[in-house]
Amino acid sequence: MRKKLKVIDLFSGCGGFSFGFESAGFEIVLGVDNDKFALETFKANHENSKTLLVDLHLDKSIDEIMSSIKGHKIDVIIAGPPCQGFSLTGARMKNDVRNKLFYSIFKLAHKIKPNAIIIENVPGIATLYNGRAKNAIIEEFNKLKFTNNFRVLFAPDYEVPQIRKRIFFVGMNPKYGTYQFPNEILKPENYTTCSEAIGDLPARDKELGSEKSTYDKGPETKYQIRMRNNSKILHNHVPTKHTEHVINVISQVPEGGNHRNLPPGVGDSRKFNEAWTRYHSKKPSKTIDTGHRNHFHYKYNRIPTVRENARLQSFPDSFVFSGNRTQQNKQVGNAVPPLLGFHIAKKLLQYLSK
Repeated sequence: MRKKLKVIDLFSGCGGFSFGFESAGFEIVLGVDNDKFALETFKANHENSKTLLVDLHLDKSIDEIMSSIKGHKIDVIIAGPPCQGFSLTGARMKNDVRNKLFYSIFKLAHKIKPNAIIIENVPGIATLYNGRAKNAIIEEFNKLKFTNNFRVLFAPDYEVPQIRKRIFFVGMNPKYGTYQFPNEILKPENYTTCSEAIGDLPARDKELGSEKSTYDKGPETKYQIRMRNNSKILHNHVPTKHTEHVINVISQVPEGGNHRNLPPGVGDSRKFNEAWTRYHSKKPSKTIDTGHRNHFHYKYNRIPTVRENARLQSFPDSFVFSGNRTQQNKQVGNAVPPLLGFHIAKKLLQYLSK
């Protein structure tokens, strides 16, 4: 039996990226973040992994990581740094401590010498500061003498029922060649839709439910079967209690519509692009964000529960989120969709196993 390749997850959040890698056959040694609630979730769902609560802009953070992984040969670093960590231009930005967030990835890499590094971010990072952020990543890969490649991936192409674009940079030890991204799994006509993803979950349109409950019917699609994975208990499926005014406004938004479809004078408190958006049952959801209050269930007059958003991010029902609901939604919205991580990891394994 081949020994599992070992991974460190920097800016790990709750561990969506790690969960995808673990599902592909990697061993997650350590998750590093400065959000204690996210790390509680990480630890609960990666029982054999360590966690480290630390600010990566601090110089001592690298030493703390080295101490935490003592005795392990790390093969891969995965990281999803906040885009503020790429503040590379302007005199006022020169001493911004957040710049070290980005460089901490490579500072660690020079010490532990992994065979691959994967960085995830929003697509705009490629054009940020006239491309300087993208070029800085490539320059750091070159300093390591790594081959490198980058590409914007569209989550629905990789079985995730959500309109989400993210850029991935992959650098590798040249003895393994240059990473080529996995081919799309699904064509647009076969994308997983909202109803196919969450249609089996209890309505929660009248009762509040609890953090731990049960299903009221069986799975109806392959995706639902995959997400349940024989789970008997349903976690994090608690609806938000809206005011009658909010419920009234939501009720007037047609399926797939938004604030533009409301009558004059209705919902005037929110008029920006994503305001009062109702998902469409026959399409993937909009991008799951950390605010979670502008999108609504395709059928019920409420925002999605944490579990519904987690399903739309491709977290299985066995993945339980810690903290209060605001913290849980932040964890879900910030995560790399596990299925997207899985397909990236599966392809990486083909290179590193040679």
